[in-house]
Amino acid sequence: MNATLKGRTALVTGAGRGIGRGIALRLARDGADVAINYRADRDAAEATAEEARGFGVRAEAIAASIDSFDHCQSLADETVARFGRIDILVNNAGIASRGRSVADTDPGEFLKLLTVHAIGAAWMCKVCAPHLRAHKRSDIVFISSVATSYNSANGAPYNMGKAAMEALAYTVAKEERARGVRVNIVAPSLTVTDMGMRLSRAAMGVNDIHELDAKYPFGRVSVPEDVAAAVAFLVSDDNHYVSGQRIAVDGAMGG
Repeated sequence: MNATLKGRTALVTGAGRGIGRGIALRLARDGADVAINYRADRDAAEATAEEARGFGVRAEAIAASIDSFDHCQSLADETVARFGRIDILVNNAGIASRGRSVADTDPGEFLKLLTVHAIGAAWMCKVCAPHLRAHKRSDIVFISSVATSYNSANGAPYNMGKAAMEALAYTVAKEERARGVRVNIVAPSLTVTDMGMRLSRAAMGVNDIHELDAKYPFGRVSVPEDVAAAVAFLVSDDNHYVSGQRIAVDGAMGG
């Protein structure tokens, strides 16, 4: 275990699987206790918590749906009740859109994705703020997407949700810097997760996401550990002065 985060508690939303799981495990490896939020898949969240405890830290799975303010409040309260503090908030919970044009998208899909990605993240910042402000150093990291750089067709609900999330992050960075809270964005490209695999089948016509490896930088599609490494730096003592920034984890694919 690298104990650089020892004594700190991280709350990671949507952490049972995928990128959230990778982040939770990396922060645990670096010494942080971790609250692993999940919405429905309790078994996956408990398995993530068990693996995190293997690094010698405390880790517990906590159920809550980020699209409900009451659930966000109870998630923050339960985390503090179990761990005594929140030092790091990672707004990771997210869902994919159905890949239709704006004209063909169900009206409720716009609201659903905006709520999960942006409004829910705002609620989490609100309910965690008193706890984050209690420490000399705290961090918030928003997991966005390179989708906001391209705004591709047939992805408006997702693009809108992530863009609104980024606007929130830049705002909170300015509001909280005087209180010692560093706020940053990590924006991955296509990543090897359940959601990434579904996207690659639906949008790119491949049965296996690894069929795309040769087309991606460094000969492979990004994995959750790539995203987690960026988060780990941002919340570490090595980061003294980076706040209000967006790091694209895309292998320079965009330029």
